[in-house]
Amino acid sequence: MPELAISADKVAFIIEKAREFDVKEGASDPDSGSNAADDDEIDVLQDSSSDPVAAELAGFIHALNEDEQLDLVTLMWLGRGDGEVEEWDDLRARAAEARAEYKAPRREAVQYLLGEPMLGDLLADGMDELGIDWSDERTTPVS
Repeated sequence: MPELAISADKVAFIIEKAREFDVKEGASDPDSGSNAADDDEIDVLQDSSSDPVAAELAGFIHALNEDEQLDLVTLMWLGRGDGEVEEWDDLRARAAEARAEYKAPRREAVQYLLGEPMLGDLLADGMDELGIDWSDERTTPVS
């Protein structure tokens, strides 16, 4: 069983925020001009370039150290079915090789992770594959 550089609490926070981000959809009526209360506040679930959830999630992932970011990518790949638990070291080495190609590793790792549909579910599946207990009840990260 691999020992993660990132805590289960941090992963749980990312899972929660990624799931909030994933439920949003592109703006379908950006110039409606109607009262939000009349629209049942539906615009709150529409994605925009100034999305505070995306900004919070990106900032949190950006602040992680290199090992924590590598673990996130590897967890996502594990959850996506790109390898088995027994292949953790190989998957992590592939993640490190990919990161070495980046010109701005922190920023590009964030973009890569946030660009993955269902990131929260994939991370949760990766944690489950490792048998690591996590809770999606957390609302603030543990430093």
